[in-house]
Amino acid sequence: MNTIMAAISKNSVPIRLTYKQWVHIVDSHDYMAGNMDLVLESIDNPDYIVRGWTDELIALKHYDKTTISEKNVVVIYKEGNEGFIITAFMTSKQNTILKRGIIWEK
Repeated sequence: MNTIMAAISKNSVPIRLTYKQWVHIVDSHDYMAGNMDLVLESIDNPDYIVRGWTDELIALKHYDKTTISEKNVVVIYKEGNEGFIITAFMTSKQNTILKRGIIWEK
């Protein structure tokens, strides 16, 4: 896969962001364009890590200022042999995400 950049999860696993996934993120959520640094930082230094649906993890980080306003960046990713980002988006409703079950908190 064409890795653009990578972050390191709290479990010390490299998490790749591929070109294909970045295009998917920006196509699905056009406001994410220009926020790749926030996506990677949210994995490197999250406020919370939350349970996913199966074996995914969800990193959540609050930002006072993004390209659209004060938001929480949500990054869904998998670890394993080769960690990778599935998708990312912003929300102002962090409690909806946190209800899934906090695994790790800053």
